[in-house]
Amino acid sequence: MAVELQSSVEGATDYTFKILLLGDSGVGKTCLLTRFAHDSFDDKVASTIGVDFAVKRLFVYDKRIKLTVWDTAGQEKFRTLTSTFYRGAKGIILVYDVSRPDTLRHLEEQWMRELELYGTETDAVRMVVANKVDVGDARRVSWQEGSDFARKHGCLFVETSAKANVAVATAFEELVLKILETPSLTEDAACGVRPGTVRLDMPSSYNMYDYCYC
Repeated sequence: MAVELQSSVEGATDYTFKILLLGDSGVGKTCLLTRFAHDSFDDKVASTIGVDFAVKRLFVYDKRIKLTVWDTAGQEKFRTLTSTFYRGAKGIILVYDVSRPDTLRHLEEQWMRELELYGTETDAVRMVVANKVDVGDARRVSWQEGSDFARKHGCLFVETSAKANVAVATAFEELVLKILETPSLTEDAACGVRPGTVRLDMPSSYNMYDYCYC
């Protein structure tokens, strides 16, 4: 998939998509978001309290896409704070840690159930992301196990490492492409999307990221 940097951002946004990051505490959701939005990594980042939020702009199919990405807390005590943030989400990224098999199991036992309870978009695109593939011998969940799990639940599947910057942008790009291919998720936006390239829109003179803590 072609990725091309752009030097400016002009005109209105063609689509705005809300994306949720879900999964247990410590699986790397905040690190994935920070890598995607800021191209940076901090292995000492604190656990999210409630919800973090960031904005990222892309060019996809020659359309200007604005992603609002919500990073939800994984701790049980904050779970009730996040239910309203499921509303209107077009894409769901379910994250587990390849060194912790329980985090994959919890996607099915907890997070997918919560999504069914609070999600409002029937056709929302779901992606399972296996994070921390840089851990080497500490890995406990194989690619095949993750792929089979995703296929079982009708999800896209990508393996990533926020630390090593492996396939993080690819995960978000593939999710956006699938959203654009789902008419029910774009029917309230401009039409006429045609095939093209995916280009990360990252001008040095433009404040591309808005990051806040809620």
